[in-house]
Amino acid sequence: MIKYALQCREGHRFESWFADADAYDALARAGHLSCAVCGGAEVEKSVMAPRLGKAATVPTKSAAGSTPSVPARPLSTASTPQEKALADLRAKVERESEYVGGEFARVARAIHDGDEPHRSVHGEARLKDAKALLEDGIPVMPLPFASPRKTN
Repeated sequence: MIKYALQCREGHRFESWFADADAYDALARAGHLSCAVCGGAEVEKSVMAPRLGKAATVPTKSAAGSTPSVPARPLSTASTPQEKALADLRAKVERESEYVGGEFARVARAIHDGDEPHRSVHGEARLKDAKALLEDGIPVMPLPFASPRKTN
């Protein structure tokens, strides 16, 4: 695996992992790269300094009994402004709305029709059910993250 610093035509900078340098080159030639911020298709590698300093590490036990070191920052910690914004949005949605799971389409329709008390809800819906809600003038939108109940 190799991580490249990338930049789009608009100047947005982001990082992405690739299987190897050839994988990056193949995706770039095929036009399959896009900016993680604006979606622009003109993306190229930008200057990236190697990590030279020692990072804080936490010793862990492997199955063989040795203790390799791993970075102290957990993977779940936001490392970019975009990740922080998504984490903040997720926290707000979870704090200020009720999770209704797979019943989302039914509950949203019932709230809209006045059959259930008005409140903010979030959950999952099949694409055809979400389209039906929109066609009937019921305001819904996809969230840019999966339910925590659906992740490992």
